[in-house]
Amino acid sequence: MEVKAPPFREFLPNGEMRLNLHEGQTRGWESEKRFVILQASVQWGKTCLGPHWLEREMGYRGAGDYLAVTSTFPLMNLKMLPELKEVFERILRWGAYKAADRIFESHERLRGAPASRIIVGSAQNPESLASATAQAAWLDELGQHQFNRGAWEEVLRRLSLSRGRVFGTTTLYEFGWYKLELYDKWRAGDPDIDVIAGDALQNPAFPVEEYEDARKRMPRWKFNMFYRGIFEKPAGIIYDSFDEGVCVIPRFELSKAWPRYVAHDFGPNNTGALWYAQDPTTGWLYVNRAYLSGGLSAYDHAQKFKALSAGENIVKRVGGAHAEEGWRESFRAAGWPITESRLTVNGGASGSVEVGIDIVYGWHKRNAIFVFDDVKLYLDEKLSYSRKLDDSYQPTDEIDNKSSFHLMDAERYLISDFGPERVVGQNQNVKVVRRWAEPELRRALRSKRLMRNR
Repeated sequence: MEVKAPPFREFLPNGEMRLNLHEGQTRGWESEKRFVILQASVQWGKTCLGPHWLEREMGYRGAGDYLAVTSTFPLMNLKMLPELKEVFERILRWGAYKAADRIFESHERLRGAPASRIIVGSAQNPESLASATAQAAWLDELGQHQFNRGAWEEVLRRLSLSRGRVFGTTTLYEFGWYKLELYDKWRAGDPDIDVIAGDALQNPAFPVEEYEDARKRMPRWKFNMFYRGIFEKPAGIIYDSFDEGVCVIPRFELSKAWPRYVAHDFGPNNTGALWYAQDPTTGWLYVNRAYLSGGLSAYDHAQKFKALSAGENIVKRVGGAHAEEGWRESFRAAGWPITESRLTVNGGASGSVEVGIDIVYGWHKRNAIFVFDDVKLYLDEKLSYSRKLDDSYQPTDEIDNKSSFHLMDAERYLISDFGPERVVGQNQNVKVVRRWAEPELRRALRSKRLMRNR
């Protein structure tokens, strides 16, 4: 005989409401960490728990502002907002939602008494949160591409004075800032973070037949991420050869004698630049700085580049497509000469993007590009740079959301200028070429070098 799962919310004869939580929900509800994240299956019961967590936190912390933020406005209207209205308007009769301001106001506050309000926002418009000093936040679908690092950092700023807690709920979609900033740090033992990975079958109402059907029809990586809450590198990731476990390293003091290279991508709204230092003894490159800004002239960008690079041995600056000679000329006039990549110098053949990707891929395959772990703009793009998938979850030739990856474009221009036996530096009397060691030796040398520079 099939046992029917109890409803999530149950109203008792005495008027009280009881939440029937399954094992995974209970772990999230009882966690006392500052950042509690439920990365769980679809239909696991994440979003329905968010308003109740927020209401309980309001009871602990008292009057003030609270945040409810999701990845996009359409998703807010589809999922988050109905759940907030169900709990705060219909069940608790706590207050009312003012659609024009996207704010829930408590009845006490509307009467002029000190009380709370809930500011509802979207990660696509983090500026809407900029004036708030918040006590706690519920963030829904923070693992989506649209919920970017900028929105996450804005939420943290709003919570900084109160040291407020965060309750995050998401299905896994991709690698990116969320994995680096929360999941990986939790795995490393960060005492402030608790991540609960939720399998669909933890929800007693989820049909086993549906679970098994999904397992059969979906590729393993997608099933693990969507139905088990487990990270697995998705199909379509362009730089799957990039091993962040080896090549993302703590910052150390770079030798001033090492040659430096700067990669560029142009645009009125998103001018990107990456700084690389090269160890002459190994040929390895170290990504040590990233820049992404807009709304400035080439002259203004150039002055910033000069200030950032003060005292460094800049050997070469490379960037831009063949047709962007106007940008290069503007930067040359501003005292920051940028050359065209040899990848595009003959007019930028249609396959130049793929050729550049292949060259960068090879460097990652050899673990020859290291990245300081605080260069987050680069890491965000690197881990989420991917191809669109077809209906069978197979990668196509098309890069997904290509216009968003300015730093990846800049990197292609520069790395394509490095040949297999590239001379390092400008002193032609001393020619140092790249020599590749075996992986074990590379790790040992890197470890020794890091210890030496601490």
